[in-house]
Amino acid sequence: MSNPGSSPGLHRGVPRRAPGLRLAPFRGLRYVPERVGSLSAVTSPPYDVVVRPDGLDHLETLDPYNIVRLTLPRDGDISTRHAQAARTLRRWLDDGVLAADPEPALYVYEQRPRDGGVQRGLIGALRLTGPEERVVLPHESVMPEPVADRAGLMRATAANLEPLLLAYRGDEAGAAARLVERTAGLPPLLATTTEDGTRHRLWAVTDPHDIAAVDADLAPRQALIADGHHRWATYLRLLAERPADDPGAWDHGLVLLVDTARYPLRVRAIHRVLRELPVADALAAVRGAFSVREVRGPLDGALEALASATAQGGDGSGRNAFLLAGDGRFHLLTRPDEHLVAEAVPQDQPRAWRELDATVLHSLLIDRVWRVPDSPEHIGYVHDAPAAVRQAERLGGTAVLMHPVAEHTVLELAREGVMMPRKSTSFGPKPASGLVLRSVEAD
Repeated sequence: MSNPGSSPGLHRGVPRRAPGLRLAPFRGLRYVPERVGSLSAVTSPPYDVVVRPDGLDHLETLDPYNIVRLTLPRDGDISTRHAQAARTLRRWLDDGVLAADPEPALYVYEQRPRDGGVQRGLIGALRLTGPEERVVLPHESVMPEPVADRAGLMRATAANLEPLLLAYRGDEAGAAARLVERTAGLPPLLATTTEDGTRHRLWAVTDPHDIAAVDADLAPRQALIADGHHRWATYLRLLAERPADDPGAWDHGLVLLVDTARYPLRVRAIHRVLRELPVADALAAVRGAFSVREVRGPLDGALEALASATAQGGDGSGRNAFLLAGDGRFHLLTRPDEHLVAEAVPQDQPRAWRELDATVLHSLLIDRVWRVPDSPEHIGYVHDAPAAVRQAERLGGTAVLMHPVAEHTVLELAREGVMMPRKSTSFGPKPASGLVLRSVEAD
């Protein structure tokens, strides 16, 4: 990949191996507006949110330079795809489609979703820490296949192509909070509105005193991985491959850091699509383990019934509930058999973990009742409920629609060091991919 220039900024004002939450400036790679149709046409949701193949087809047709050609290349086998992404990135840099900013910066990033509200945070290169440091707290287990895929892609491109989302608790008087609010009142570096109606703005912060003040403010804090567990695991894998005494810029990774004391994140569910299990077979197998009843559509109404069922309980029947779809109807599963749950769910975990919907779904239903292998060929993880239903109907499979986990439960388990089942939560709003990239070579 062409080197956009050396950068003195990664560790400027930030001791290289200082402990704590350390966010360093970097020279962002950004699209040159004159070389693309529009900034909105080259952005994408994070790679694991894009519904494939429909969403990928759509994004590729928006603009020949859409970021999914880097984050989700799809020609050939996995190594061929990664090499393709590396060639594409090198060509875009050589052709001036992407260019490095002139100075290392932290980036203030603002999102205003169509349905209201605002989220602001800081994009930077975060010093990577292991679990023993208790600085960055994961809350979900990861799958080896996506980690291997992302690692191969990052190695080939020598770049962090999209930031993961971290949440921390700041305070109004903190330097980071003050900087974010002050900067948001200035003219932005870029502004665009994406297809979902979300307005995005980005500013570059280059002043060394501001960067040092943010570093001092963040250093004693912890952060929760809100979105991007597989990318975090990838960062750590790639760091482990480097010499311990000379990791280079691989000891940092691209993140968006949001102060949830000021900008609370939204927690949504991630749904499952059992690709090869017809709804009729799923219902036949589940009777006896759950109470089953059909609920009326449309989807929004059926999801309200799911939310109501999940909120009930307290009588020993349990609150776990799921909504099955894929046959043109909606089937609500409630009141799981306590004895079957106790037999299936591992008892060596905290009660909050044992009662999670994802725990009960995978331990009891997927593993024991339906006997579906937990592999990408058999189970799809889809963030959008309508997309999950459409996918199940197209495949003749079953969509299992989930209710979100309460944020306090996520935090409680993360602080105890307990991993939730993978793909248990979806925090947002998620940062758009394509607004700013990080070249590891440049740092």
